[in-house]
Amino acid sequence: MKTANLVSKTLEQFYSETYEEIRLEVGLGPLEFERNKELIQRFLPARTGVVADVGGGPGAYAAWLAKAGYDVYLFDPVPKHIEQATKKAAKYKKHPFKAILGEARNLELPDSAVDVVILHGPLYHLQEKSDRIAALREAYRVLKPGGVLLGFAINHTASTLVGLANGHIHDRAFLDMCKEELSSGLHNAPHNWPGILPEAYYHKPSQLVAEVKAAGFDHLDTFAVEGVIWMDSKYFENRADEVKKQQQMELLKATENNPEMLSMSPHMMIAGRRPA
Repeated sequence: MKTANLVSKTLEQFYSETYEEIRLEVGLGPLEFERNKELIQRFLPARTGVVADVGGGPGAYAAWLAKAGYDVYLFDPVPKHIEQATKKAAKYKKHPFKAILGEARNLELPDSAVDVVILHGPLYHLQEKSDRIAALREAYRVLKPGGVLLGFAINHTASTLVGLANGHIHDRAFLDMCKEELSSGLHNAPHNWPGILPEAYYHKPSQLVAEVKAAGFDHLDTFAVEGVIWMDSKYFENRADEVKKQQQMELLKATENNPEMLSMSPHMMIAGRRPA
């Protein structure tokens, strides 16, 4: 497959120069990884099935799913990620998965072929609504009737909340970026902040639901990923204490579906079903 036009040059350069393979191991990454797996698991077929991991990056989730017994097809538009995922898959000889260079609007899968489609990056990497709807409709196409869509999105409040917690909003460029995200959803990183995602779309929870419905899915539920617990002033210290960690997770699960609190979570997962 040709690599041109699968992803913008800006995003390909960003992911080629950063270390996505270790992102889930640092900062809030372990919480995100733990929660995403827990949420995904709720919607997986009981024993076996076919999963399309779209925007699956270096393969952390694909490896986990394959090891659990699922047939996994990972798609990603970044060649570096496909190389890393292919190497990872080779280590799982008893539980291989297939890594394919491709992107969400054009999946190399037949109609009605998979049980679950996971959209890890397309809903925030595609800034145009028409492109996001196209990705959702492609997920609809490859899902079996009754199959489940699990889409991950970044909240429109994410930069603002992080900026407030860390004092970043006192940088004028960062503040202007936050104001744009809150009003339009468009995220474009200032030139003086090279380490953050360069371009994206950050959803309001209601917009996320509307787009999933526009693609033909029945909306099942929307979940906070990190929820509010990352705002614990001693989050990392308390997470290291098993009792306190369990209390954090208890609060997270008690509030994960609260529509009034969804905007306090940096990431959301939406679950939809293709009508049978």
